[in-house]
Amino acid sequence: MALEQTWRWFGDYPTGPVDPVSLWDVRQAGATGIVTALHHLPNGTVWSKAEIDARRQTIAAHGLSWSVIESIPVHEDIKKQQGNWRDYIANYKETLHNVAACGIDTVCYNFMPVLDWTRTDLDYQLPDHSTALRFDMTEFCAFDVLILQRAGAEAEYTPEVLTAARTWLDRATDADVAKLTRNLIAGLPGAEEGFTIDALREVLASYAHIDADQLRRNLIDFVGEIAPVAQELGIRLSIHPDDPPFPMLGLPRVMSTEADARALLDAVDVPANGLCFCTGSFGVRPDNDLVGMASRLADRIHFIHLRATRREADGSFYEADHLTGDVDMYGVVKALLAEQRRREAEGRQDLRMPFRPDHGHRMLDDLRSTKRSNPGYTAIGRLRGLAEIRGLMLGLNQTL
Repeated sequence: MALEQTWRWFGDYPTGPVDPVSLWDVRQAGATGIVTALHHLPNGTVWSKAEIDARRQTIAAHGLSWSVIESIPVHEDIKKQQGNWRDYIANYKETLHNVAACGIDTVCYNFMPVLDWTRTDLDYQLPDHSTALRFDMTEFCAFDVLILQRAGAEAEYTPEVLTAARTWLDRATDADVAKLTRNLIAGLPGAEEGFTIDALREVLASYAHIDADQLRRNLIDFVGEIAPVAQELGIRLSIHPDDPPFPMLGLPRVMSTEADARALLDAVDVPANGLCFCTGSFGVRPDNDLVGMASRLADRIHFIHLRATRREADGSFYEADHLTGDVDMYGVVKALLAEQRRREAEGRQDLRMPFRPDHGHRMLDDLRSTKRSNPGYTAIGRLRGLAEIRGLMLGLNQTL
């Protein structure tokens, strides 16, 4: 008994993202499923059967399966319920029909406004000289308050963080400021687009009238539209939590806690409406009981990201090794394996519980290589994480 071992792969397109980690590399890592998307297609467009099947066949030719789509992006107009949002929902439904026709049954998505996962440092050096992704609250405050100069931003930070931010900017070089700005707004894997400072101010202003209650209503409306379609098609929807799991740049967040997750599951109570249980994202908040959440929400967990973060007192955090940090990975994986065993005993159709190791460190030859990997998605760091979690599962299976 084991969770399905998968690996995120960004593809190799004539135009668009090229992943230096090949599908043969994934085979050698021991994963059996691929987590990917049609990253070259603009957000909001319909994914054709031909495009989906071509990608599926490429994966199958390497002895792997397309296990999870991550992601079919949700257009910003849907999140705001503005412009052509109804047309984009119709396109989303049509894409789900085409996905089902190609035999793919799990779709991950998120509902974070404007920015996808956000970090201030993409190469934070750890004591062993590997590098990790890091979110530094001081630097983020410096960007928000002093560089972006967002109206009202100062009120959202403590006096201590504000003082540290001003000190940081006083000492920062032009290159430091440019790097921080690029890391935050140039666009990361899964982000809809990159921004200039002026463009970011403009898009933030478009959310000025949307608070957390309104964004949650818009999310429930969206899922209320697509979940019944997914249910009929045999597709499992998996919403990814906010990353980081707190409001940013004045933007609301509505998938940061167990209460947030339960509100969506209860509002659209169909089995297809489920969660991507990301231990790294949920784990940044000390008030999230990850082991309890894994048990209480288990029935609606359709996809899993396993990674660990290390929290700091001011709200900063960095990506730790997969079995360390502030995540009780032993307890979480034990709870997930118990759910896997329960599904097997009940002969459930949603038997599969795919997981992927997430956000590995840059280490060993990946530190010296000239190949350009997506931040957090080098081969060796994730290989280490997958091996550690595989060993943890093997040990737990001897005791369950």
